[in-house]
Amino acid sequence: MTTTPEPSYTDIVDSLRAAYDAQASARDQFQPEPWKVGECLRFLTRLQAEGKSPLLELGPGPGVQAKFFHDHGLQVLGLDLSPENVRLCREKGLDARVGDILHLNLSGQTFDAALTINCLLHMPVADLPRALRSIRNVLEPGALLDLGQYGGFERAGVRESDTYEPKRFYSFLSNEHLLELAALVFEIVDFRQVEDGPAEQGHFHALTLHNSLLA
Repeated sequence: MTTTPEPSYTDIVDSLRAAYDAQASARDQFQPEPWKVGECLRFLTRLQAEGKSPLLELGPGPGVQAKFFHDHGLQVLGLDLSPENVRLCREKGLDARVGDILHLNLSGQTFDAALTINCLLHMPVADLPRALRSIRNVLEPGALLDLGQYGGFERAGVRESDTYEPKRFYSFLSNEHLLELAALVFEIVDFRQVEDGPAEQGHFHALTLHNSLLA
């Protein structure tokens, strides 16, 4: 991975959009890993038990997770940088819009829950608290956020092995650092190390966060 002075989100957002636009159709052919299906089922069970809907998914890609929750009766909105991803979501009958986490212009719409899987992995660490506050601002009091991404170590930059063009910026965080930043904005309900990935990605860690703070 190339390590350079960390950019801001503004510096990388256009290249991320271009990378995911180019790969949207290929990603639409992927089958979700069993452990990821299990994570979605775990969150769904909790949302159903607490009667929480609607759900906002940030970075839904072509809509695999969003369709899972939609098919189980939740009202779902997907927000993605990539117009191609949004098109594929809509082809599945999903409500999806182009947008980004730092500029959630949702016309006053709020949600009982939110989900983001590996979306914030591309957020420079200096912008991550702002991104979390942006999410919290569209959540109802008592709402839940399920946040998952690879990490377990500290490294930021472009992975030279990345097959996407333009190559994507990644911000891998240690467990402790991710928990510290999340706790600035949300109450931490639980933290789980779910799955070991390739060595350069570390493990997948998942947090359930509760919108209970006033700061």
